[in-house]
Amino acid sequence: MLIGLERADDAGIYRVNDELALIQTVDFFTPIVDDPYDFGRIAAANALSDVYAMGGVPKTAMNLVAFPVKTMDLSVLRRVLEGGIAVMREAEVVLIGGHSIEDAELKYGLSVTGFIHPDRVLAKKNLRAGDALVLTKPLGTGIINTAIKGGLASEAIAALVTEQMAALNRAAAETMEAFDVSACTDVTGFGLLGHLAEMVNGSGLGVRISVERVPILAETLDFASMGLVPAGAHRNREFRQHMVAFAPAIDAVMQDVLFDPQTSGGLLISVAGAQGEQLVTALRQAGVKAAAAIGEVVAEEEKIVVT
Repeated sequence: MLIGLERADDAGIYRVNDELALIQTVDFFTPIVDDPYDFGRIAAANALSDVYAMGGVPKTAMNLVAFPVKTMDLSVLRRVLEGGIAVMREAEVVLIGGHSIEDAELKYGLSVTGFIHPDRVLAKKNLRAGDALVLTKPLGTGIINTAIKGGLASEAIAALVTEQMAALNRAAAETMEAFDVSACTDVTGFGLLGHLAEMVNGSGLGVRISVERVPILAETLDFASMGLVPAGAHRNREFRQHMVAFAPAIDAVMQDVLFDPQTSGGLLISVAGAQGEQLVTALRQAGVKAAAAIGEVVAEEEKIVVT
């Protein structure tokens, strides 16, 4: 076992031999969009993301389904599964089985197995002083989904956030293979600052983030200023605020965005400082248009400084 419960990383890693290690992860949740097909796409992309975050390649998956068969038509389940299969095909992942149960609430996700060379594993806590921090997707999915549930988001922004959540992190993972990357994680339920705190905690290093460089989805700040912030953002803040120092100019709205829980968010990559902008350029050329260098790792106390 190279990475297990003691590390609390994005996935478990089991070494098979000198050339091969298995990546194992599982993730499922309740619907966050109304369309069953889109829900399936998002849930599958989210589950596959942990393998990409470890630097690996997902190979096989098994469906996990909870379905209220007495109150919901089976056509809904069919569309959810079709959405998941569409994303798995895009990722070239083979669906090899699964398990379903009857439940009062629909839930869907995947158990995923991936491959990686044992020497190329990207754990989240291997930061290096001087590294640049690169984020591959904009923030704001939690806030915008809250606005959608409240009937305040336009069809255009709802479609935009849906496509972002359903987008694989495959291109980002394949692109970073050519660079000197020391650590990586994906930004999901703990928000940007929560996942940064996981990387910093126990590393002996700190990070500095510039909010002007952080990509944010359109209308996110407007919705946040209206108070449309999910409860998870407040929980994230309560849990990690002792590790974060905000400059006076960073107002409460921006702080909420930085703690906003993401669904199927982007990769957060720690790459050799001299290669930061080169990686951003390569990511954008590979279709990861929102990629941005948002900060740096510093040889200071284990703190996140936001300016």
